Amino acid sequence: MINSTRPFFAAALALAVTSSLAAEAAILPGADEIIDTQTSVVDVSELENMSTLLDRLQDKRVIFVGESHDRYEDHLNQLAIIRGLHARGKDIAIGMEFFQQPFQAQLDAFVAGELSEADLLRRTEYFERWRFDYRLYRPLLRFAREAGLPVIALNIEREITEKVGDAGIESLSDSEAARLPEIDRTDEAYRRHVEAVFDMHPKGDDADVEHFLDVQLLWDESMAERAARYLREHPEKTLVVLAGAGHVEYGRGIPQRVARRLPVPSATVINGTMRPFDPDAADFILFPRRVELPSTGLLGVMLDTESDGAGLGVRGFSDNSGAKSAGVKEGDRIVGVGGNAIESYADIRIALMDSRPGQKLPVEVVRKSLVGGPEQLTFEVELH
Repeated sequence: MINSTRPFFAAALALAVTSSLAAEAAILPGADEIIDTQTSVVDVSELENMSTLLDRLQDKRVIFVGESHDRYEDHLNQLAIIRGLHARGKDIAIGMEFFQQPFQAQLDAFVAGELSEADLLRRTEYFERWRFDYRLYRPLLRFAREAGLPVIALNIEREITEKVGDAGIESLSDSEAARLPEIDRTDEAYRRHVEAVFDMHPKGDDADVEHFLDVQLLWDESMAERAARYLREHPEKTLVVLAGAGHVEYGRGIPQRVARRLPVPSATVINGTMRPFDPDAADFILFPRRVELPSTGLLGVMLDTESDGAGLGVRGFSDNSGAKSAGVKEGDRIVGVGGNAIESYADIRIALMDSRPGQKLPVEVVRKSLVGGPEQLTFEVELH
């Protein structure tokens, strides 16, 4: 567990941060021009801890906690904030970018104890729609269930954003267009930021910056609309919004769009360890130590998830594949891993979630036979 007392920088509300001008200026050798270094000064005596952060968040109705999706320490800090505020008596709900709005009923059933964790992952199509290691988010969802905290699916469904990314908003059907939130396009700083991200992305010849911008706007406006609606409908609740840092930093993604709809006390929190220090980036900037999840064991197979038949087909192998070494062949269909029945890609991910490299698991396959019906075979596979 991360040490919740690690120092963080209270960027806008607590730190004594000043911009040094003439006093920090430098004169380049041989040049008459005085160069402003734009140096920020942090008074280390003012550094505080997680307990003080929780004090500062007590009066907020909505708290935006940004993340790098694959950084476990970010999710542990999200949990520390949620757990800490809940322990202090705040009536908390959790808004998550990682689940899409049509799956709200499944999240409600999970929190109520009516749906298992494995079925939540299957029925929300988590591994198809989000794909990041579920173990990163598992402590958050388990705490929500344990404490009975509502979990709100914030994101608009992928079917709409993919269609807009390919052909623009005008390509949507009437029913799809009816799902769109109000969109504000007037923020030029937001546009410049999105264009810079677009320029950094590898893309094909048909890539369109306007379509890319529309997708970003749809994500941010949809999440803001859902968050604001929840806050209006539940005036007693404090909503903690968990989303990628790009949707939170500088307030230009979700925060300013929630404020446009519902001006309530808010705060933004991000991780500062992978970015240049900028006190304007958020109200609170955290500097946690790195925390790694243990590696998951892998079968070393390339799966065919499209063809019909029992389980999942094997269409190839990675280098040094434990499955290939054990005797699995291309064309086999995996129907069991470690005693778990395999019917979908989600089943494979769930079966291997807590496995480790070097561990051996029985893998059951169905193999076509040249004579007679298909064979069912079991191989002991060492995970790599």
